[in-house]
Formats: sequence, C-alpha cells, structure tokens
Amino acid sequence: MGMSAKAAERRALHGTGRRYWKKLGSEIKRDKWLYLLLLPGLIYFLVFKYLPMFGIVIAFEDYVPVAGVLGSDWVGFKWFESFFSFPSWTRYLTNTLILSLMNIVFYFPAPIILALLLNEMRSLRYKKVLQTMLYVPHFISIVIVVSVTFVMFGSSGLIYKLTENLLGYSINYMGSPVTFRWMIIGQTIWKETGWGTIIFLAALTNVDTQLYEAAMVDGANRLHRLWHITLPAIRSTIVLMLILRMGSVLDTGYDHLILMSNPLNRQVSQTLDVFVYQQGIQGGQFSYASAIGLMKSIVSVTMVLSTNKIAHLMGEQGLY
Repeated sequence: MGMSAKAAERRALHGTGRRYWKKLGSEIKRDKWLYLLLLPGLIYFLVFKYLPMFGIVIAFEDYVPVAGVLGSDWVGFKWFESFFSFPSWTRYLTNTLILSLMNIVFYFPAPIILALLLNEMRSLRYKKVLQTMLYVPHFISIVIVVSVTFVMFGSSGLIYKLTENLLGYSINYMGSPVTFRWMIIGQTIWKETGWGTIIFLAALTNVDTQLYEAAMVDGANRLHRLWHITLPAIRSTIVLMLILRMGSVLDTGYDHLILMSNPLNRQVSQTLDVFVYQQGIQGGQFSYASAIGLMKSIVSVTMVLSTNKIAHLMGEQGLY
C-alpha cells in the first residue's frame, strides 16, 4: 500500500509538471511576438551584464593579462587591504558621497518638478515643442557641455566677466574647489532633467481627470489639486525611481569629472570612479580597480535593498 501511494504521488506530480509545461508552451506560442521583442533585451543583459560577472574573480587575483583569469595567482583580499591602507582613500570616498548626496537632493527632484510644470500647461502644441527642446541636451556629448562651460565660465567667458563687473572681484569658477561641485550638479541638471521627465509625464497620464473635476467643484485651487491629487498619484513612481537611483549612489562618472578637473580643484574632484580609472586604465592594475568596483557594487546592492525595505515600512510597494 505504501509503494502504491508513493507511485500515485509520483504520477500526480508528473502529471502536474506536464500540465505546467504544456500551459507554459501554449502561453509562449500565444504571445510569441511579445517574447520576440523581449529577446534582444535578454541577450543584451546576458552578454554585457551577467557573463562579465565571471571577471569579478580577478579582484582576488594578481591578474596578469598574459596568464589570463584562470592562470593568474590567487591573492585573496590583498587589493581590498591595499585600498583601505591607502592614505587618501577617505578623501576619495568623501568626495564621492558628497557628490552623490548633492545629486539626490538637487538633481533627483528636478525632473519631477519640471514634469509637474509641463503637466499644468494648457497649450498642447507649445508643450510638445518645449518638451522637444528639453530633451535635446541629453543627446549632447558631455565633452561639448564641458567645452561650453569653459567658454562661459572661463577667465575670458561671459559669466566670468559679468560676475567681475557686478561684484567688483572675479570668481574662479573652473578652479575653485568651492564652485566645482556646484558646476558638476548644474551641468547634470541642465543636461538630464528634460530627459528624466519622460517617466514622470507617463505616470501623470494615468491620473484620473475626474478627481481634478471633483476637487474643482469642492473649491480646490491648482496648488491644492497638485498636493492632494497629482503628487499622491505618482508617489509610487517617485519611490521606485529613488530606489533605483540609490543603486548608483557611488557612481559619479569619471569622464565628466576628469574633463572638469584641474590642479586647483583636484582635492574635491577625486572620486572612486576617477580612482578606478587611474588605477585600472592608466596604471594597468586591473585587479586593484576590480576590487574597488566590487566594493561599490556591494554598497549599491545594500543601498537598494535597504531603501526598498524602508519603502515597504512606509506603506509603498517598492521595487519588489
């Protein structure tokens, strides 16, 4: 009897498995064109995101390109210890955290505010023209942005001369450590704010217009409707984007900083991304750079999980 019960259980499980795979096959066949559209994205993440993860092991090796990943000597946590014994590692970390915090405080709300302003525009034609103009800076190379900044804020630039005439003294915008971070944030806001409004404008289209009409009947002005209807409607999107933003909290962009840095502002322009570039690309210490990159990834994952947990505690759906 025991053997018969086990055999019946195995047959039941086998039948359930067959029904599952049959149902899955029919669903894939039914939505084959959607899965076909999904295929390029899956291949991209597989080739450029998941397969390169194998290279993480060089962070624990004394990697030599000639010997390869499998032929290099294993050194354990040597490169992690080297970084934390580096005299200026706290300065690199501090500069990174300050720039990241400024990005979250000043840049992250900018697309939200701009999307809200665009959403209040009545003229659809003017709104589309303005949106197109706001999207354009995203496609401009950061090299061009920095070049324009040098022309405007350099020692012979218009803003430099105007400030000198108004204040009676000159401000070294490009060389002062005080103004460097604000220049970086200003460039980021000018370049990416318009592009960042796309997601929030899409979220705003899902707001029920009947809510606005009911609020107007109750005497709510535009500010009240914004605060009590619009913002709560896109709150989940804002939280989701903030969680994703925390995943790149230690990413400051080495190319932008290298282009803007000079001997006068180097004490605040040296971040972890710049350090990785200097050690990995310029210095050829690939294992050292990989170890720092791995530490950044661990911190990023921790920040995403922590922020998502906080979102759940505040009653939001979060990332998952």
